[in-house]
Amino acid sequence: MKLRGLYAITDSQLLAGKFLKYVEAALEGGVTLLQYRDKSDDQARRLREAETLLALCERYKTRLIINDDAELAARIGAGVHLGQTDGPLTPARALLGRQAIIGATCHSQLPLAEQAAKDGASYVAFGRFFNSTTKPGAPAASLELLDQARASLHLPICVIGGITLDNAAPLVNHGADLLAVVHGLFGAESAEEVTRRARAFNALFNS
Repeated sequence: MKLRGLYAITDSQLLAGKFLKYVEAALEGGVTLLQYRDKSDDQARRLREAETLLALCERYKTRLIINDDAELAARIGAGVHLGQTDGPLTPARALLGRQAIIGATCHSQLPLAEQAAKDGASYVAFGRFFNSTTKPGAPAASLELLDQARASLHLPICVIGGITLDNAAPLVNHGADLLAVVHGLFGAESAEEVTRRARAFNALFNS
């Protein structure tokens, strides 16, 4: 599967009361990867929601990624995204197998991405590129970093942080393969608007 297009990331607070409705609306518009991001300690609910999302993703031919929890990913047969504080990639690769999608947060540091590539990452994620509601204090990344990454890395590049339809095009033009979006997708007033935004994000890769 080619990792290129919209990378939708859930936010439990943002999606309260409309979680599955909005996620399915995004999938309807086209999502390459869907990340389940839930920082709570409610293990039973997290397992239940992850299994529900996995079934939805299978219906829409989308791959599910679990944020920061390789054990949950292994339990349901999903991929995982690991931050810099979530431990090394190598044990996650051993746990999930060769075919699993494993992503790595690299902030705005190319050496972190180069190390992640050596450790077996499926993609690397840089950001934040713009002011982000999800992680307001994250270090900023630049278009120059994207250019450098594109020249030196031979795996998909994901960009994240405050991405909207108004600012995403330059990121794609500078080599981004995956646009990771939270509020810019799910902060919509209606499910129909979520679908429209998803289609519009994907259209940036075809222009």
